[in-house]
Amino acid sequence: MEYGISTKCLYGNGLTSSPDTSGAISFPIYQTATFAHQAVGESTGYDYSRLQNPTREQLEKVVASLENGIDALAFSSGMAAITALFELFEPGDHIITDCDLYGGSIRLFNNISKKNGIEFTHVNCSQALSGDEYGKAFEKLVNERTKAIFIETPTNPMMNVIDIRKLAKIAEKNKLLLIVDNTFLTPYFQNPLRLGAHVVVHSGTKYLGGHNDTLAGFLVTSSEEIAQRLRFIIKTVGSGLAPFDSWLILRGIKTLAIRMERASKNTGRIVEWLLCQKRVTKVYYPGIPENPGFEICKGQAGGFGCMVTFEVETKELALEILKKVRLIQFAESLGGVETLVTYPITQTHADVPKETLAANGITDRVLRLSVGIEDEEDLIKELERVFYE
Repeated sequence: MEYGISTKCLYGNGLTSSPDTSGAISFPIYQTATFAHQAVGESTGYDYSRLQNPTREQLEKVVASLENGIDALAFSSGMAAITALFELFEPGDHIITDCDLYGGSIRLFNNISKKNGIEFTHVNCSQALSGDEYGKAFEKLVNERTKAIFIETPTNPMMNVIDIRKLAKIAEKNKLLLIVDNTFLTPYFQNPLRLGAHVVVHSGTKYLGGHNDTLAGFLVTSSEEIAQRLRFIIKTVGSGLAPFDSWLILRGIKTLAIRMERASKNTGRIVEWLLCQKRVTKVYYPGIPENPGFEICKGQAGGFGCMVTFEVETKELALEILKKVRLIQFAESLGGVETLVTYPITQTHADVPKETLAANGITDRVLRLSVGIEDEEDLIKELERVFYE
């Protein structure tokens, strides 16, 4: 039976792997490292929690259902998930990535993946695909060693929107994997697998968990072959999510739908306010009709999300805002119930080369907001105070 997304947040597709017979409404935490067997060849289906654990398995089934995948794998962090994913590739393989990515992904690719012999081409995918119906300009980046395309949409932090369907056609034509980091919009607003992607990445720390209280990462796929390969990798490298953390993410997902709706409503109000401020020089948000990605986002997502990046008139103003916030908190991360403001140039993107920052427009005047579920008028009053008092 195919449930709606809000119901899936509670039950997945209604399947449970729990051997518990107590009738507990909250899925149990199986806080165990190992499982006993009755005899040789007789198993409960669980052997060792590095391989699988009932709590993690239930979480994976819920996330797979949300993303309409055949399998999901839960990792100890978003970066652990991406690191494991790149074990699919061999030295000499070539990957095309967007140039505007989370700084941790850029750090991994530049310092670990390159050391392991993987080569990268970084390109502004939204620009490369713009005005080119068939993506021929983008396709020129593909060579005989190219194995995959890796993107975020919207991108972090500059909120560029990339046409997933168009990239999926290019990937299919050239037999490439299309990998989409869907952390910003979540499966509530966007389902890349339905648009042609092969693997979806999530930092579960963010919206899926939703409470800034634990780390997690996910890989979701629509391919049985990829799922089997990733299952071998996760049990071999040992980066699966622990039982208690799995339970925390399960609990967080239950309110994903209502959190995304409330935070998205708040974001729209904040964007309207920012657009009217003379001290704000640019606002980056896909829900603004003038945004180049507005129509694409409307066509491939059910909402514009709860992340907004903006540029103020001076570095001094940016630093003043960060010092004065109280209700809004100056912190890394995103996707929790609390509204957070981040300074990308010294936080999320501190390890990104200066030339990359400059090319992407990430300056010392740029701030990124992750909008939470507070009363929207309280958030506006906070912004008015930090900007003008």
